[in-house]
Amino acid sequence: MSNKGILYLVATPIGNLEDITLRAIRVLKEVDLIAAEDTRQTIKLLNHLDIKKPMVSYYEHNKVVKGNYLIEQLQEGKSIALVSDAGTPGISDPGEDMVKLCIENEIPFTMVPGPVAAVTGLVLSGLPSGRFAFEGFLPMNKRARRERINSLKDEIRTIVFYEAPHKLVYTLKDLYEVLGNRRITLARELTKKFEEILRCTLEEAMERYESEAPRGEYVLIVEGADEKQIMEDKKSEWNVMSIAEHYQMYIEQGLPKKEAMKKVAQDREISKRDVYNALI
Repeated sequence: MSNKGILYLVATPIGNLEDITLRAIRVLKEVDLIAAEDTRQTIKLLNHLDIKKPMVSYYEHNKVVKGNYLIEQLQEGKSIALVSDAGTPGISDPGEDMVKLCIENEIPFTMVPGPVAAVTGLVLSGLPSGRFAFEGFLPMNKRARRERINSLKDEIRTIVFYEAPHKLVYTLKDLYEVLGNRRITLARELTKKFEEILRCTLEEAMERYESEAPRGEYVLIVEGADEKQIMEDKKSEWNVMSIAEHYQMYIEQGLPKKEAMKKVAQDREISKRDVYNALI
């Protein structure tokens, strides 16, 4: 049997401390060490639960050094709980890297599930939640941010972002300019006393924050693209191309001739024979 310890990825409350699970409390009490994104934040939770355990910081800027340290501790047989400031570790934080290290080093690990801000905001948004795309934090660089948003222009699923207050206005502007005036829900202070859910359009959101300073971390839930409109736009695009040009576009993308003809037929809603005859 292996003498290696176990890494527990422990989800913690995103605001309301009553959202801690019984299993999370037990694991935090039983492990040898707690790795926290911010020990100053985690100590508040531990004090509330009357838990006293050794802690070590593990965050984005020290994850290489501390990640190796944690692996050494696990290899020596110690059990470790990894927590983020709030919510589920591994979602938009370096917990993802610890999982990879555990896999590489054949260290056993498991999840102690609990609150996730993205899912909480999505459900409260009122937008379709059966299918959604989680994008986390957008890049800070303006050009990279616009490119990322542009890549989502034809995404028909509901899109969920995280955003910090000091970047919110810039992000809303970029979303509006690239995606158009879609419906959006802005969720902040989730599970806390002053929880706020704002359901509006991107244009209305921009107008609001022109006169009101954003406060707190936000979950942004954006309406997906209209699938019917996308198809109509593509049909218009095909109409300005000849069938031969349309076919050549797919050939240049590396598709075999038969597959290229099939794609042209599907795009134009015509038969493959019609495509073949046009290409002769």
